[in-house]
Amino acid sequence: MTSLSLALSDFYSFNSNFSTRLVLHTRDSKGRVTDAAASALNLLKEVQVDAIIGPQRSSQAEFVIGLGDTAKVPIISFSATSPSLRPQTPYFVQTALNDAAQVDAVAAIVKYFRWNQIVLVYEDSEFGNGITPYLSNAFQQINARISYRSIIPTSASDDFILQEMYKMKTMQTRVFVLHLSSPLASRIFLKAKEAEMMSEGYVWIVTSGLMDLFYSLNSSVVESMQGVLGVKPLVPRSSKLISTTVRWKKKFADDNPETTPQTEMNLYGLWAYDTLWALAMAAEKTVFKEPTSLPNTTSLNSTDMFVTGTSQTGPKLLAAMLETKFEGLAGNFNLVNGQLDQSSFQILNVNGTGLREVGTWTPLLQSLSQRNASMTGFSGEHLDSIIWPGESRNVPKGWEVPVSGKKLRVGVPLESGFPEFVKVEKDPQTNSTKISGLYIDLFDSIIAALPYAVRYEYVPFEKSDGSSAGSYDDLSYQVSIGNYDVAVGDITITATRSQYVVFTLPVEEGGVTRTQKIQYDDNPNDKWFFLKPLKMELWLTILALFVFTGVSLWILEHKFNKAFRGRPSGYLGLIFYIPFMSLVFAHREKIVTNLARVVVVVWIFVVLVLTSTYTASLSARLTTFKLQQGDTDVNTLIRNGDYVGCREGTFLAEFLRRLGFHESKIRIYKHPEEFDDALSKGSENGGVTAIFSSTPYADLFLSKYCSKYMKFGSPYLTAGFAFGFPKGSPLVGDVSSAITKLTDSHKIAEIKAHWIRKSGCNEDDDPSKVGWTNIGLKSFKVLFVVTGSVTGAAVLLFLASFLYQHRVRVREIYDSDNTFWLKMRAFGNLFDEKDPDFFPESAIEMGLLPGHSNRQ
Repeated sequence: MTSLSLALSDFYSFNSNFSTRLVLHTRDSKGRVTDAAASALNLLKEVQVDAIIGPQRSSQAEFVIGLGDTAKVPIISFSATSPSLRPQTPYFVQTALNDAAQVDAVAAIVKYFRWNQIVLVYEDSEFGNGITPYLSNAFQQINARISYRSIIPTSASDDFILQEMYKMKTMQTRVFVLHLSSPLASRIFLKAKEAEMMSEGYVWIVTSGLMDLFYSLNSSVVESMQGVLGVKPLVPRSSKLISTTVRWKKKFADDNPETTPQTEMNLYGLWAYDTLWALAMAAEKTVFKEPTSLPNTTSLNSTDMFVTGTSQTGPKLLAAMLETKFEGLAGNFNLVNGQLDQSSFQILNVNGTGLREVGTWTPLLQSLSQRNASMTGFSGEHLDSIIWPGESRNVPKGWEVPVSGKKLRVGVPLESGFPEFVKVEKDPQTNSTKISGLYIDLFDSIIAALPYAVRYEYVPFEKSDGSSAGSYDDLSYQVSIGNYDVAVGDITITATRSQYVVFTLPVEEGGVTRTQKIQYDDNPNDKWFFLKPLKMELWLTILALFVFTGVSLWILEHKFNKAFRGRPSGYLGLIFYIPFMSLVFAHREKIVTNLARVVVVVWIFVVLVLTSTYTASLSARLTTFKLQQGDTDVNTLIRNGDYVGCREGTFLAEFLRRLGFHESKIRIYKHPEEFDDALSKGSENGGVTAIFSSTPYADLFLSKYCSKYMKFGSPYLTAGFAFGFPKGSPLVGDVSSAITKLTDSHKIAEIKAHWIRKSGCNEDDDPSKVGWTNIGLKSFKVLFVVTGSVTGAAVLLFLASFLYQHRVRVREIYDSDNTFWLKMRAFGNLFDEKDPDFFPESAIEMGLLPGHSNRQ
């Protein structure tokens, strides 16, 4: 009332020339809905007002809004802020910020400090329930989960509140978001301090409803709120605000001489001041001088007490007010869809007897943060140092192990099959249990690397009789229903298990590997073993080159070399003999022509390369044997109906069924010794042809049996091994960070080396490392092309020279009337003649040498 009356006098002092004047008719609702409705009805029927400022509570506004809509009278509220009120009717105007406007600012605080769980505390009223859906959506957008909702009745007793505090104290979550009216919030904080929940490690965030009235709170309440964070609409400082606040304090003291003056105007007082200014400006725009209303003709004979007249000026006044814009005490006054436009928010920290601003959140930056997940909407993306409950300056992690002292129950599989991974041993005398293994040491090291202490104990996943309680899927399910707090062991991340738990980052690589018995396909006792170093195509090409070289040498040497003369029946043997004997450099025939010598030189080079390659390949095959590859892939195994195996209790049986193996062809084993026995027997003798296992298991198995088995094919990609926590567990993020830290420092690798030592097999002798292919034609393509080209060129050059030297006789043979075969025979006789330069006796016989013709 002080704010409204001061605003009325200030407005007309500044605007004395205005022709309109507002007259305030005050009614007291006494905080009750019925009194508010009766007061509004009286103002509408008896006074025939053109606007109603109020009511102040959302529950009262629910009823009064309907009356204003019927009478066409604007209902203007500067304090009813519930989001459920917007906009039920065009005649309701909120000149206060809607509570939903602050939810993103509250969520930004949670996002800034990376808390992933919160407890929502709100009162069971229109004020409390209206904001809940908006807060839930805001937290969901930043991936924060509401782990518990504490609904406090407005009439709750102190015992009820204290009991609720102790209940929340036993939970892990330590981040509490409160949306309560001032009286109820005051009682909450007093009881929270009594329950020792205002100490270090706790986080309390309150909405603007309490921050707006902070300076009206009792000193004992303020003392109990030390370290609390809150949001409040940003009010820009101005000279008008300062001077108005001074005059307001004086007027408040004059109006309420028995009440202790407030230190400053609260936000509701500023909104009330601006509301009256806006209404007065709207009244001047409508230019009416007295209220006018018409009776509701549709209900003249009605006995309904809620029937009122219809205002003639109300619609005009509403339209004018919705268009009114000015700079008020609380900031820019601008109505959008009947509500005050969005504002920036201060982030405040309770420190001593006052509030300290630690940051500012703006809607503009929030809209940018929605496109950039790393942004929060704070100015400069930064908050100043905060003093937390317990006068701590360390940012709380947002959760704690429950104060009941309960240890985390860490479920481990009773039998993993590989004791190096997880081993559960029981002492029959003391009945104590010892749990060890690679993943136990890894979990111990990771928990030790956390920045805080976590108490835990290992609990075998077993039945009352000491046997295993089920598969790894069953263990994950037990974590989800709360029987265990975490699952630790050689647990692979799968889609089924992810439905129950949330996994940390992997501590071991994934993948499914196929392991089979080593088989050999190169038998040195094979009668054709000597042919295997070279491919058949290469053997045929070499043979063709043998013939081609022999024929070429005979052509080049036949006319000039006695060794290449003789009966035609001996030509064929000579053609094969000369090139073959060149392999061992044992031929005795002398080469007399230069062209033939060139052919022989090139051929000797080819022979040298071929013999060296063949010798090296054959020697390698006699030393080591090539492993059989590719003929027992997965499709072949399925097609042949081979049996395959996998570990008991894992996801691999279902994995193999999805690959196409019939369930009857899948055999389950538990221990490495069983794997060895099954692979040694094979499918024909009651064993299996292949074992499918996760890569770490395969590596561990082969470290003991590398001389008998090996991995075949490329691994199937799967997720790795990890620890499973209940969904929403605050430990997941910190454990994953610790895994990354230990991986970078090579600590995890050191732990693995301790448990999984290198095998006794020499990697250089690993059969899987041996691999070659039969040497083919492609390897000698260039060499053969060069050889054939040189040899062919020599033969062509010789034939061209021969035809030129005997061109006359060749012409005579060609021009003769003989048949084709006679011509070919004459040409053959010409080619078969000895060259007189190399056979002198032939020249004498023919009478070609001087001095001998007379003797002849």
